[in-house]
Amino acid sequence: MRIICTLIFLLVSFIVNAQERVTISGFVREKGSQESLPGVNVYIPDTPFGAVTNTYGFYSLTIPPMDSARIIYSFVGYENVEKKVLLNKNLEINVLLETINQLEEVVVSARREEDYISHSAQMSQIEIPISQIKKIPAFFGEKDVLKVLQLMPGVQKGTEGQTGLYVRGGGPDQNLIILDDAVVYNANHLFGFFSIFNSDALKSVELTKGGFPARYGGRLSSVLEMNMKEGNKEALHGEGGIGIISSRLTLEGPISKGKSSFLISGRRTYIDFLAKPLIARSQRGETEQVKPGYYFYDLNAKINYDLGQKDKVYLSGYFGHDKFYANQTDPNNESRAGLDWGNRTATLRWNHLLNQKLFVNTSFIYSNFEFGVSNYDKDINTDGTVRDEYSLKYTSQIRDWGIKTDLDFYPSPKHAVKFGAQATFHRFVPSALAIAGSLIDASLERSVTPVNTLEAGIYVEDTWQATDALKMNAGFRVSSFQTKSKTYIRPEPRFSGALRLAQDFSLKASYAQMNQYVHLLSNTGLGLPTDLWVPTTDRVAPQQSKQVAIGLAKDLEKPAVTLTLEGYYKKMNHILNYKEGASFLSVSGENANELSWEDNVTAGKGWSYGAEFLVHKKAGRFSGWIGYTLSWTKWQFPELNFGKTFYPRYDRRHDLSVVGIYELNPRITMSATWVYGTGNALTLPLASYTGVTDNIFSRTVASGSKPTVTWSGDQVNEYGAKNSFRAEAFHRLDLAIQFHKKKKTHERTWEFGLYNAYNRRNPFFYDISEETLANGNKKTSLKRYSLFPVLPSISYNFKF
Repeated sequence: MRIICTLIFLLVSFIVNAQERVTISGFVREKGSQESLPGVNVYIPDTPFGAVTNTYGFYSLTIPPMDSARIIYSFVGYENVEKKVLLNKNLEINVLLETINQLEEVVVSARREEDYISHSAQMSQIEIPISQIKKIPAFFGEKDVLKVLQLMPGVQKGTEGQTGLYVRGGGPDQNLIILDDAVVYNANHLFGFFSIFNSDALKSVELTKGGFPARYGGRLSSVLEMNMKEGNKEALHGEGGIGIISSRLTLEGPISKGKSSFLISGRRTYIDFLAKPLIARSQRGETEQVKPGYYFYDLNAKINYDLGQKDKVYLSGYFGHDKFYANQTDPNNESRAGLDWGNRTATLRWNHLLNQKLFVNTSFIYSNFEFGVSNYDKDINTDGTVRDEYSLKYTSQIRDWGIKTDLDFYPSPKHAVKFGAQATFHRFVPSALAIAGSLIDASLERSVTPVNTLEAGIYVEDTWQATDALKMNAGFRVSSFQTKSKTYIRPEPRFSGALRLAQDFSLKASYAQMNQYVHLLSNTGLGLPTDLWVPTTDRVAPQQSKQVAIGLAKDLEKPAVTLTLEGYYKKMNHILNYKEGASFLSVSGENANELSWEDNVTAGKGWSYGAEFLVHKKAGRFSGWIGYTLSWTKWQFPELNFGKTFYPRYDRRHDLSVVGIYELNPRITMSATWVYGTGNALTLPLASYTGVTDNIFSRTVASGSKPTVTWSGDQVNEYGAKNSFRAEAFHRLDLAIQFHKKKKTHERTWEFGLYNAYNRRNPFFYDISEETLANGNKKTSLKRYSLFPVLPSISYNFKF
């Protein structure tokens, strides 16, 4: 009874206090396009009252009544807006912000708490403006979000040219990649050399490496959240580009002016058309034809509609596909081989404003990733009949249907509460293999019955300004995963906080516990489509991580530069890897008609720890950053490396990136990046031997000479400890220059770039080769193979 009375008293006190306050709320959008702007600072100067807009540009600020006040709206890259209002009642104020001339240094005045990274409770988070991404030198001129993120501390690149992300010792499957609330499972085009994300269609990019807010779950190492543009509600606009290997076009405009809009963005490579004259051939005197090829495309689309001041509906989707093929024909044979994979996502979102303090977003989500390998071969007799025939088909798939709802509640200036729930129905087809033909005794069809699972989570978090110097984000998440006969329920506490030591200097700390219920099985670590997504089962437990981080954050007033220094320690349990010799095509299990991937994997643990430094300037004539990482990562599996710890392939001791962008004048922009990294850890043979067959050796004796002994048999390699060889360090310089020109109807940009400007031969892989010398002796040597020499690029970009 005493507890109930206490709760009633607190509730009545809250209501009474709430009645003594007024609430200002509304939406902040970009002038001209009506795009919502997330992360805008809304504050009253010379007071502790302020707020930040959410993902959809909504803000809410509850304060004591005042006779009058100045409200300032500020955002990097936009002109400040000031409103003078009477604060004697609740107000709804919608604001339009206008972009500023980026050639002028941004003068930051009256900066409030949220303007300072040192005052934010969140740590280990990276935000890169899309405008900055478009100015950085790129591989073949293709602006790639993932490659830019690889230039940040704590984010390791895999192999030269690849887009894979290895965040604080984690693998590519441990990154939660979200596009408009939909999970993307394979983010790679062209076998990992490009990502599927077209920067022309994106509005914001945010990567969180640690101190995860409770609203995120399902992965161990990072959350990469990207939001697509909403589309211009005032006028038709477009932009695009023509590059060496692909072209792209984005169109956006109003459906009903001021109320609804659309966005459509497409990209396609034309490698197949360019290579056709070089690859397709017809040999003289023969009729054999070889026709290999490759292409990819992606399409982003979005529409939104304002149902009124309190309701908005968004429908967005992504559709992408890669296809590699090789067809060969001649009078006696016909063969077709192919490899294709693709993603499809769709999100229907409903924003609803319950009142000035409570904002709700509900999303219905679809995501699908499919991968397939096919091969068909037949031999033809001279009379045209088929002599031998063979076919193979291999497929893999993961498909999701999900629903989630998130609520933002602003009870007072000191609290910003988020809570919500989500549920995802997974359907896994880890692998299905079918082989048939006259070349084998009988047809073979081995498959896995589709696995249906349910993953769910519920969370609550509060960003609390405890004192003038202490700000915290504390949250709790409960996640669950239901298999056919077992349900896992795991608690996930989260905390991050900042203690201000001075006006622009703070000490930060965070702790996060994460669980991951889906796993990626990979032999190469390159992010190839042959990597398999598999679920947690009765035999395979979910992965788990516990990460603690501590750091310092510093803001420099002029120019607006942020400095961060962080140290972290992460422990991972139940991480999966293939057993020695196993692969995605391995067949095992008692039933010959089943593929049991669970028999081909081993579970282990890992440790990752290190330090990261970043100095970042996001705006002004000169912008860029310097990032450095010092880190260690170790794994241990009972069935690998005799149960001893070893460094995984992408453990990297040192990683350094320097990025600079300089706008010489309104017509010329120059940029450069330089990267350095410790080489990958590899396993190479220490020695090789010739095995013995039934005929052990032959001996030849010539007159006056010693007998020559020749051994026959298979070559056998001897290996030492796993990944005990360290590849050479890699480093690379990329350069670019852009020439802009504004015309009456449009703006055009010519861009010229140099990838690997000083032609560094960075190692891609190593091989042991053996050659016979002139004296008959054999020489064994280690050869390094490089992938990309200096590569020039040119592209034409336009905007109207």
